[in-house]
Amino acid sequence: MAAQLDLTLLEPHAGRLQRLLPDGNGAERAAYMLLGQAAVTTDPWSGGRRLRLVSHAWRDIDPGEMVSSSGNHVTWGTGGYMRLLSDAVAGGFVPALVHTHPGSTAFFSAQDDRNEAELARTARVKGTAGLVSLVLGGDGSVRARLWPADGGVPADMSWVQAVGGRFRRWPGAGQDPRDPDDHLERQGRLFGPGFNDMVRSLRVGVVGAGGTGSPTAMLLARLGIGRLLLVDKDVVDTTNLNRLHGSRRADAVAGLSKVQVLAREILGAELGVEVATHQGWVGDALARDMLKACDFVFGCTDDHSGRQLLNRLAYFYGIPVIDVGLRMAPARVGHAHDIVGRVTTLSPGRPCLICGGVVNPRRAAEEALERADPEEFQRRKAEAYVIGSGDPAPAVVTFTTEMASVAVNEMLAALTGFHGEAGMVPTRTRRFHVRDDRFLAVRQTDACPVCGTPSVWGRGDTDPFLDMIG
Repeated sequence: MAAQLDLTLLEPHAGRLQRLLPDGNGAERAAYMLLGQAAVTTDPWSGGRRLRLVSHAWRDIDPGEMVSSSGNHVTWGTGGYMRLLSDAVAGGFVPALVHTHPGSTAFFSAQDDRNEAELARTARVKGTAGLVSLVLGGDGSVRARLWPADGGVPADMSWVQAVGGRFRRWPGAGQDPRDPDDHLERQGRLFGPGFNDMVRSLRVGVVGAGGTGSPTAMLLARLGIGRLLLVDKDVVDTTNLNRLHGSRRADAVAGLSKVQVLAREILGAELGVEVATHQGWVGDALARDMLKACDFVFGCTDDHSGRQLLNRLAYFYGIPVIDVGLRMAPARVGHAHDIVGRVTTLSPGRPCLICGGVVNPRRAAEEALERADPEEFQRRKAEAYVIGSGDPAPAVVTFTTEMASVAVNEMLAALTGFHGEAGMVPTRTRRFHVRDDRFLAVRQTDACPVCGTPSVWGRGDTDPFLDMIG
């Protein structure tokens, strides 16, 4: 069976695509891109293969190479195209050709078919992994297809999406709308008739199925998310029952996994949600493959190594990550309670969790050592070379659930722009004990190897995964 295809445009590249349209004489315009590859071996919901392409770099066509253009054609020289193919082969990218149809909707004309067939043949001779063609219509519609490296017929993308503060999606050919879900009718009244179809089309991962992860998953299911992925390695115990939504004392006695309990509750509600689970660490090879198939990922884990992986995932694959954290400290003599929740949204062009001081790389390395070599970890801990684990942190269900709602509302902001056209807030903190919200202006560090380095944005698959040694 052929792999399913989709294309992600990072916000900086999607903006440049839109700027190709406003041309005073209404003429077609064109550009190039390099695309990273995300090969999903086994889609967690369909079991099939997926190939997800993500924009990595934009290349304008040299004005000196332009030959002619009008409302129904654009012609240019091939020097820049040959350089594009060479760069694609050297970097393991897929080359892409972008052009506009300013006077119509997006479609591939017979002339496009003829021209692109020849360009694809050239790309094949050069040894690229195919050629992508993308067309933007004057009405804002988008279509894309892949000319495969084996010389076969071009395959339409199932979806093209633009990601950043906002998330926009255009269906490919043959994407029929679903039958309306009667239980979602009320939210459609607020966000419009296309909202429920958009939500149903999404694949969303939740990493961590505890105090914030369990309410996040439940809320997503009630919103009508079509496919959910739940990742957590732990089992239910009695200390979880005060905050793990859907859990029962019998689950703790039986030692059921957290993801098993959540899946049971979501599927039992019969809301039309497909649920996939992974009982293991987020860095497992299978979990990594599953996460690459997601459109959004919620980070609801409290370990630094898991957060560090999701932090890099957002930038390498252009998958928006919404990270949730809570700090609860009891009152001391002369001091009030300290209860602070945080939601950070991650995508290329925004500061990452390291720049925001959320992830400590040293702690992440120590946690990785504890997983890989527990004896060495304990030896270093005894010699005070590692920080080690402290006492269990306080947890109260009302606070964890409220921050889950804040996190899911950020995804809604990306889909609808309900609190501004910029979409998701980069970092929001809620200080429960003083009754206020703060929107932190975290600065992106130019030297940061993740958010300050566009060379990794949309890079896609690398060896090692996410360029993480060990």
